[in-house]
Amino acid sequence: MKVGVTKEASERERRVALVPDSVRSLTDREGVEVLIESGAGDAAGFPDSAYSDAGATVTSHDDAAGADVLLAVSRPSGEEIGGMKSGQVLIAHLDPWTSTETNNALAGAGVTAFAMEAIPRTTRAQAMDSLSSQAAAAGYAATLLAARESGRFWGMLTTAAGTIRPAKVLVLGAGVAGLQAIATAKRLGAIVTGFDIRRAAWEQIASLGGRPLELDFIPDAEGEGGYARPLTDEENEQVREAIGENAAGQDVVITTAAIPGRPAPLLITAKAVEGMAPGSVIVDLAAETGGNCEVTEPGETVVVNGVEVIGPLDLPAELPGHASQLYSKNLENLLDLMVGEDGSLEIDFGDDILDAACITRDGEIRGERTAR
Repeated sequence: MKVGVTKEASERERRVALVPDSVRSLTDREGVEVLIESGAGDAAGFPDSAYSDAGATVTSHDDAAGADVLLAVSRPSGEEIGGMKSGQVLIAHLDPWTSTETNNALAGAGVTAFAMEAIPRTTRAQAMDSLSSQAAAAGYAATLLAARESGRFWGMLTTAAGTIRPAKVLVLGAGVAGLQAIATAKRLGAIVTGFDIRRAAWEQIASLGGRPLELDFIPDAEGEGGYARPLTDEENEQVREAIGENAAGQDVVITTAAIPGRPAPLLITAKAVEGMAPGSVIVDLAAETGGNCEVTEPGETVVVNGVEVIGPLDLPAELPGHASQLYSKNLENLLDLMVGEDGSLEIDFGDDILDAACITRDGEIRGERTAR
């Protein structure tokens, strides 16, 4: 079996699908060959020589793209899909619940495609859960971005010239990204408040040194897969009002509330932004799916009454080395389910993880939620 990795299609994508350590693990298996396009790992800090030393064959784009199994970080372009062959296996983040054009193109090309977003949230699949591994990177990067843009100390500082109070930081959403943001802000010395409509998250916030913003008037809103359920219009209005009141006293707000395949919930209204002090910063991690803040512009920084609202895109790519390391391990663990003892490709669709993650096969689109 040949496993291929090419350069990512997106100009802003600095991650790479496989790092040398994973290449070494794969090539140690009988019958497995890894083909890496020259330069694929440069932006993440992994030169061609590191891949060669790990046992990979560093080659051209066409050779790597023609492998039996093609690994990528982000979904391929239409041109790349057009060059794929029937029966080829693709594993990547494919935005399966919103990218109708990509799904149709993959099915039309006869590609057997596995979307990393569709890995089930089960104990057995945790080691393959790239949404969690990359969310951890995003939460960390968002906090460092907020610290840089806030232009202030985050920890208390006592000097002969006076005392600087700690920064006040509000993190909205206590999933993997939010909890990482809370932990990072706390390590920087800030006074951190965390909010989530799932009551199970309140204890997690407190365990990291944050103060849970407990809205007792909202019943527990944990839904399928551990994500928050959609709120009613009345509940949403109550939540936005409470968050707006709390945000007015914060120096930084980091929003992370997102559910794969759905628009991001609106948590911070334009009125709430106007109520924050000039010099405050909002980093909206949900910018790519509409934003948690009403004035967020994806990929842009907007200033409203002196409040800086940042809508970053693809934040894990800002930490390309470690984000690639985590993602590569996710892929390596998933490939373990597909490789036979002799190194041949053996995909058992009776396996619940592979069945759930496969979105196209034999020219057909699979999965109830997959966009058609």
